[in-house]
Parts: sequence; structure tokens; C-alpha cells
Amino acid sequence: MEMIRVRSSAICAVGYDAERQRLKITFQQGDTYDFCRVPYHIYSGLLEAGSKGNYYNDHIRDRYQC
Repeated sequence: MEMIRVRSSAICAVGYDAERQRLKITFQQGDTYDFCRVPYHIYSGLLEAGSKGNYYNDHIRDRYQC
């Protein structure tokens, strides 16, 4: 999965596998987490969000456990 670097104080990089609907997020602290059954619009919303940390908290955190 290709990881895309993003500008964020909380998130370093994100990747998405559309076939498996798997989202991968690397945080600034160095931890990387996988999220399963994530719709594409959630991934694209994260990329477009002005605050990726807020978007993560509002739309991803505690919702897409593998």
C-alpha cells in the first residue's frame, strides 16, 4: 500500500487499499494503525480535511476496527 505524506500536526502519512477498504494511518509519534471496511469517501475526506486530526477524531477513531 502506498503511503501519502500529509501536512498535519497529528498525522504523518495515510494509505488506502480500495479493494480491501483498508486505511492505514501513521501518526507523528511513529505509531501506525490499520482500519478496516473504511468507505472511500472517508479516506478522501481525510485527505481533503483542513484539520486531519479533527477529521480522524470525528469520522474514523473507534469506528473501523479490524
